[in-house]
Amino acid sequence: MADKNEEKLLPRPPIVAVVGHVDHGKTTLLDYIRKTNLVSREAGGITQSIGAYEVEYPSAGSGQARKITFIDTPGHEAFSTMRVRGATAADLAILVVAADEGVKPQTTEAITILRETKTPFVVAITKIDKPTANVDKVKNELVAADVFLEGMGGDVTWHGISGTTGEGVGELLDLIILAGEVADLKYDPEAKANGFVIETKKDSRRGVMAHLVLKDGVLHEGDEIVTPSTSGKVKILEDFLGKRIKEAHPSAPLAVIGFDDLPKSGEEFWAGKVDVAILEKVSGTPPSAEVKTPETTEITNGLPKTILKADTAGSLEALNQLLAGKVEVKASSIGEIFDSDVKFAKATESYIIGFKTSPNQAAAKLADSQKVKILTSDIIYKLLEEVERLFEAGKKETVVGKLEVLAVFSKTKTKQTIGGKVVEGILRVRAGIEIERGEEILGRGRILNLQLDKNDVKEVPAGNECGLLIGTSVEIAVGDFIKA
Repeated sequence: MADKNEEKLLPRPPIVAVVGHVDHGKTTLLDYIRKTNLVSREAGGITQSIGAYEVEYPSAGSGQARKITFIDTPGHEAFSTMRVRGATAADLAILVVAADEGVKPQTTEAITILRETKTPFVVAITKIDKPTANVDKVKNELVAADVFLEGMGGDVTWHGISGTTGEGVGELLDLIILAGEVADLKYDPEAKANGFVIETKKDSRRGVMAHLVLKDGVLHEGDEIVTPSTSGKVKILEDFLGKRIKEAHPSAPLAVIGFDDLPKSGEEFWAGKVDVAILEKVSGTPPSAEVKTPETTEITNGLPKTILKADTAGSLEALNQLLAGKVEVKASSIGEIFDSDVKFAKATESYIIGFKTSPNQAAAKLADSQKVKILTSDIIYKLLEEVERLFEAGKKETVVGKLEVLAVFSKTKTKQTIGGKVVEGILRVRAGIEIERGEEILGRGRILNLQLDKNDVKEVPAGNECGLLIGTSVEIAVGDFIKA
């Protein structure tokens, strides 16, 4: 802000990211602060999307109500990218660690994110009201993770709190307000409105909706708005409670309707005309989670084919990450499951997997008549369990064929021509395969062509030698086994 007129700058509330391991009490803490009960409405009792909330709190020093914006990030391992976005958009963070569990994998990840984004943070040791709470053990674990707390050779402030009883919460909020004052957070009311895209989704009635956090300037209804990936005009401006407003000031969390396309979650936005050079400078933002165009390739590595659907861009991104290496994604998009998704699933012999979304009436009816399997859940880990159960059942129903590799004739990066003997079951064209060497599965692929006595055939039963064209990136060797 060195080039801005300091006399025109106004103070703005701090934006605080709440990060930590799943089920360590992040949302319960925010519930106590907001005097709401959101945690009971979260599917499975865990936060599965990023959200921003504004609260007013009377500071201990003056008793005057002060605003704080909180960014609540999910703790489940599938939502690592959302945690990075939350830390990037925040001025400071609260690292939540449960007193009865201590430092866990996502705690360590959150610490790494805070360091990489250079976000100042305080530690909240939660659930101190539980009989199994051990605050000293947690403090030692944090020091072992290079978080040097006050009183233990460092300067990182910590507080023991309970989101259930409220013990220590007031002191934590006083610390946040003080930290905001020390940081001297300001904004320029005459500057172009600027901030971060927190989350995006498609509303079936109103179109593209983007959830934003404003960091500078004043955003008005009717303003042109642009990000590196899209642009539009603010047709509807709402506060975080869904109330329509005419203008918004930092550090307000907002909902905007008016983008021409889905902006990318995590990227910056500006109001008004923006220099192209600025957009080019920040264009390396996270990739969009909009519809993926299916690749025109025969090689699928034997993975189950799927179409992924989710309620928001962040949820879709998490679903893609969670299923990476487990499925072949033919397409993915945001919104409810339509009959067009079912038709594409039928054409590509794919499953439809939906996270926090469901098929509309036409899609459900078509899926039933076309025998297209749709799996949906509002809980990420339960959805994964259902997917794994479905695919495991599919494996048990498949006729197994096994071939011993006797010769390798040619190979490229994606295809290999081999010869071998079917020692068990039946091999079929287009079957997905696993490549085994001893006790190890080297990888997967697909049978693209089968030849018996130099003639193309659809299947080869046990006891016959044959030639195969295999689609795979794994280097097959004599003595390996091909298992369909």
